[in-house]
Amino acid sequence: MATVNAAGVIYEEDIVRSSAARKVLAGLRIVIGWYFLWAFVDKVFGLGYSTPAERAWINGGKPAQGFLGGTEGVFSGLFQAIGSLGSIVDILFMLSLVCIGVALLLGVGVKVTAVAASVLLGMMYLAQFPLGVPAGTYTNPLFDDHWIIALAIIFFALVRGGDEWGLGKWWASQVGDGWLR
Repeated sequence: MATVNAAGVIYEEDIVRSSAARKVLAGLRIVIGWYFLWAFVDKVFGLGYSTPAERAWINGGKPAQGFLGGTEGVFSGLFQAIGSLGSIVDILFMLSLVCIGVALLLGVGVKVTAVAASVLLGMMYLAQFPLGVPAGTYTNPLFDDHWIIALAIIFFALVRGGDEWGLGKWWASQVGDGWLR
């Protein structure tokens, strides 16, 4: 059973007893955090990995609008309409990438990050919902990496996954064990 300290906070080691398991979870959290942060950096500067320099945000590229404008499938009309809202969509998308990435790398705000990341990943999944998209685009007609990443981040929140190799314990001492944890 988890112990609760005077501040009412439960720590990761109270839930995940194995030191090795906590380290693997911390490594996974850091890798996923870098995944989001790298997507942000690449889209800002167009480093040529997934975003060519001419489509970089600093060169006038539209990271979310461009993606949403080219969606296909069942929900394409909805997401194309969202993309037509203009620069606010790009700003919110890029802000989401950087905030999720930094929060996961630092191990702070993991609960609220799990909600935000799940919403973002869910929307990205639905924007290219496999049913109705041309065959050969996906390897699995129902599940893809958006599901895996969202479930991993939700798991971090459930086990207080920011404590190991992160600032989760310090953060919990500042905000308690509520939704900001």
